[in-house]
Amino acid sequence: MNQVSQRKTICVIDGQGGGIGSTIIKRIKEHFGESVEIIALGTNAIATAQMLKARANRGASGENAIVRTVARVDVVIGTLCIMLAHAMMGEVTPEMAEAVSGCKAAKLILPISQENVDLIGVSRDPLPHLVDMLIVDHLKPLLDATS
Repeated sequence: MNQVSQRKTICVIDGQGGGIGSTIIKRIKEHFGESVEIIALGTNAIATAQMLKARANRGASGENAIVRTVARVDVVIGTLCIMLAHAMMGEVTPEMAEAVSGCKAAKLILPISQENVDLIGVSRDPLPHLVDMLIVDHLKPLLDATS
């Protein structure tokens, strides 16, 4: 088996402007380089374009791309909104939310929501701190355990 096929595939999902997804992708690339493949999935083309600029390996936009891709990756990363139907001003369809929540991939979800949802018992750390926790405390051990 060649080295490329052994890489874990990480899917980062974002919508609207793609800013959070871009931040996540940049930090993953800084930490793991090309040892992982990152697929940027945007709920719209602008979000996908921004995540591709952040150095995602591949990208796609829209409901069908998200529904089909999450079923084939090792890890899904995004904010709480990617699991809430009609979130992100309606960009997350019920089919997208169901596909993400029901896929077999490990899901690393940041507790950030622009919806009227409060997560009780979760810290309200700023995005850079949450991304560091995501990578160091959750993604790295997950990838190390499956190597």
